[in-house]
Amino acid sequence: MSTDHTPRPLDARLENATVRYGRSLALDAVSFEIEAGSITGLLGRNGSGKTTALSLLAGFRAPTRGTVTVGGADPMEEEDVATSVCLIRESGDVIGDSKVADTLEVAEMFRPRWDGDLAHELLDRFEVPLTKNPNALSRGKRSVLGAVIGLATRAPLTMLDEIHLGMDAATRVEFYELLLADYAAHPRTIVISSHLISEVETMLENVVLLDRGSVVHAGGTEELRSQGATLTGRDDAVRQAAADMRVLSERTLGPTTELTVLADLDAAARADLATRGIGVGHVGLQDVVIHMTGRTS
Repeated sequence: MSTDHTPRPLDARLENATVRYGRSLALDAVSFEIEAGSITGLLGRNGSGKTTALSLLAGFRAPTRGTVTVGGADPMEEEDVATSVCLIRESGDVIGDSKVADTLEVAEMFRPRWDGDLAHELLDRFEVPLTKNPNALSRGKRSVLGAVIGLATRAPLTMLDEIHLGMDAATRVEFYELLLADYAAHPRTIVISSHLISEVETMLENVVLLDRGSVVHAGGTEELRSQGATLTGRDDAVRQAAADMRVLSERTLGPTTELTVLADLDAAARADLATRGIGVGHVGLQDVVIHMTGRTS
């Protein structure tokens, strides 16, 4: 069964949210907002607090301190909000020892906007048999099953936590294309948590970057990407220009040096560098994230 109406995308917000697991601090007074109707990347290294943050937004647990709101309401207290939020984790959140078809039936029972036609179409496309138990599927097929459920819920807030790790490269590309097409046809708020940043960065309008339980960046993707740059030119000129910048890496070939730096270069700064014979290039989002969350001794 499928539905035709498109619900209003939901915004989501953490305000001074702290989560402790015993003595371990998973989130430390974290505040950020997920813009309604956007695709936002929740990025960070292992242990940065991404899955804990998603669990708060999904209403799976309460913060030790602070507040969590989805569409202005507490996801743990409002049933309408709870059914409007879908979090799919790497495990796929499926019934492992029962047929795939049973998982789809449960999804239809608890998801008011469930699109069964889409689910069956995509599972057939990716050759995921309805009669098999998910535990008997390959890791790649289980990942596909979770991804399909995430799309077919049509939840106003859909969150995908590393669900594509088991997919091969070709399947991941196909899934990204399907995700964007369905997002365009049925607008909603989507949060993607992924370590494959170079693959997903073109989809992301905004990024929340966490490191060791704290927010490093919360805002536009391009704003974060612009924190990094390459400076290329004569060795002495480049090094002089980068004297007050954090140098991430360097390459030298004869008299020419290329430095990768962390620096927020505005138009005036870039124009000044150009007059000094220094070329300014872009740095991929993945490189910026890696270096902004790097460990220092």
